[in-house]
Amino acid sequence: MKLSRISRSTPDGDQTRLVAVEPDRDRVVDLAQAYRIGRQRGSASDAAAQRLAAAYFPSSMAAAIAAGPVFLEAARWAVDQAGDDASLPIGEVDWQPAVDPPVIRDGLTFPLHMKQFHEKVGGGLPNPQLFKTPGYFKGSTGVVYGHDQEVPYPGYSEFVDYELEIGLIVGGYGSNLTPDEAQSKLFGLTIFNDFSARDVQGSEMGMGMGPQKCKDFAYGIGPWITTMDEFQDFDAITGSVHVNGEQWTSTKADGMIYTPAELLAYVSIGDNLQPGDLIGSGTLPNGSGLEIDKKLRPGDVVELEISGVGVLRNRLSAEPTTAPWWPEPRPYPFGTATV
Repeated sequence: MKLSRISRSTPDGDQTRLVAVEPDRDRVVDLAQAYRIGRQRGSASDAAAQRLAAAYFPSSMAAAIAAGPVFLEAARWAVDQAGDDASLPIGEVDWQPAVDPPVIRDGLTFPLHMKQFHEKVGGGLPNPQLFKTPGYFKGSTGVVYGHDQEVPYPGYSEFVDYELEIGLIVGGYGSNLTPDEAQSKLFGLTIFNDFSARDVQGSEMGMGMGPQKCKDFAYGIGPWITTMDEFQDFDAITGSVHVNGEQWTSTKADGMIYTPAELLAYVSIGDNLQPGDLIGSGTLPNGSGLEIDKKLRPGDVVELEISGVGVLRNRLSAEPTTAPWWPEPRPYPFGTATV
């Protein structure tokens, strides 16, 4: 099943609605509306049907996933009962990020990307620790963008890049899990665009505190989530990148150092997985402009495709966004720096 979030205008203002996506029928189904109609046909009162629909299908995808298997059961029932009465043309909806993740974690698990990245930035070979334990960082949930939403081009960067990743969507709570246990916590897959400001990245990472402004200006999530029952072989997933209609990359999701289940299990050690958490697979081989000597420009349209999911499209703003303040360097008090 394919699931996402859209914005709909109502007498009470714009509302975020959960939808089932049926690309082969060029439509989405408003799940709360379909569920309400179905229950009304089953003799529920209007008020009771409305309460049930709101409970099963809140505006938050993370909250809906937290209900467990009953969420998907209710979604399938709603589409079967009243999908035709609650459908909208797929080309006319305003998309929201497919999930509102409590936490974003982004991994680094494809060796070819790692090798090519280091060759481009002159950083030597990838850190051997990445082959001993999975590496990841945490990103801001305040700058997520859905399909067809415009992404601000950060004015502090002259080298904005995309990164084609598979977003692993967590389906349940869990702590200190084994990979076998973690596998059952994997709800579905989406497309994750880990936008990067490359010319800021080097100086920030040199501080040893992880990425900051080089990452936390935009994360693309969408266009929807495809549940895991529709995938048979993760390694067989393919991907591509188009910019302004021109294909830049074709790639495949094989060769991960750690499997998706192992990534989830590692994150859960001493920590808690939560429904709706997004864990990036790491950039697929040749899945960034840096690797193929390409740069994004203001106004560019970036389309990332993952087989079994769809296409996530975002346009960068035509004009870079500028902040009213940027910190001035302070005197270095420890003599001559060696960096």
